[in-house]
Amino acid sequence: MPKQTYILLIAQFLSAFADNAILFTVIAMVMQATDPVSWYIPALQSSFLIAYVVLAPWVGSFADHHPKARVLIVANIIKAVGAGLLLLNVEPLIAYCIVGIGAALYSPAKYGILPELVGHEFLVKANSWIEGSTILAILLGMVIGAKVADYSTHWALVGTIVLFLISAWVAVYLPVNQTKKRASGSRVLEFGQQMGNFFTTPRSRFAILGGSLFWASAATLRLIIVAWAPVVLMLKNASDIAQLTLYLAIGIIVGSAVVPRLIPLEHLRRARIAAYIMAILIAALSLTTSIWPARCVLFVIGMMGGMFIVPINAVLQELGQKSIGSGSAVSLQNFFQNLAMLLAVGIYAGVEFLHISTITTLTALGVLVFVATFWVSLKLPDAQ
Repeated sequence: MPKQTYILLIAQFLSAFADNAILFTVIAMVMQATDPVSWYIPALQSSFLIAYVVLAPWVGSFADHHPKARVLIVANIIKAVGAGLLLLNVEPLIAYCIVGIGAALYSPAKYGILPELVGHEFLVKANSWIEGSTILAILLGMVIGAKVADYSTHWALVGTIVLFLISAWVAVYLPVNQTKKRASGSRVLEFGQQMGNFFTTPRSRFAILGGSLFWASAATLRLIIVAWAPVVLMLKNASDIAQLTLYLAIGIIVGSAVVPRLIPLEHLRRARIAAYIMAILIAALSLTTSIWPARCVLFVIGMMGGMFIVPINAVLQELGQKSIGSGSAVSLQNFFQNLAMLLAVGIYAGVEFLHISTITTLTALGVLVFVATFWVSLKLPDAQ
């Protein structure tokens, strides 16, 4: 692949590592508070996600009409500013929201620059490397960030700021390519038209709604684990909880690796079976009372989740390329997935405010995922 691809890989790895390190740093800050409130962590997650939803009609267009290498630099600087505000003891809900604005701007530029760097021949390989480096960054950022935060949240925040700035510096060496001319008319109206066009077939609806279901359930499950693990498994710090969540992430990697042989795009309907199993296991997690059974269940939940989301993402890209364009399809996907996560996390924050048992919440989440899978699968053809 062209050498510029490896520059992007380095920049992306550092930024994704810092994204996940700062999340568990904020969780550690809340857990170390003298009187932590149970709804605060879901509220933090919501403050991060809201930028993806509110800015969806504009961030993709901004990345298309400005040099994407420069957009990556600006996005990382915005993330660093958010981390700096946390370091200055600004209200975390506000500071973490600014980090989310940077992340919402970073995503379309990261994926949009790949075709400019590698062209058609290496596009699939480049996407594979980007996804692999992102997963590795998530795992390492989650575990290392949590360990450093348990030692010192101050130095954990300093580390994330440094990583964001290094990532921005690396992006300086990416080529600055010619941008598209800005289209006339309202971006919001255009986004609404694209939304209507993409909901015309059962497969495209399933791709959007199924992906939204996966990410909403994953975001909620991660938050439930933060509340459930200290009560049931007696895990008392952020690094222990991060290591537990690690099994969920590893399961997603394994599921993503084996699914191409089991669920080809022509048989997309098979993906719903993995979602049904995932839902049952989420409910079953509430019955575990020790660390290793919980790890095993989380691993299989992640594996089923990977088998569900990978064919959905693939069919979304394929259908988007043939209809509204792959870039617009990714922007539309981001809007619905993050809106679903925002709603799910908001509902969970309300559940925590009412002091409902985490075991009850886990069971209810499993039931809801099962019912929602049945609903989004309606009218989906057996083969196409």
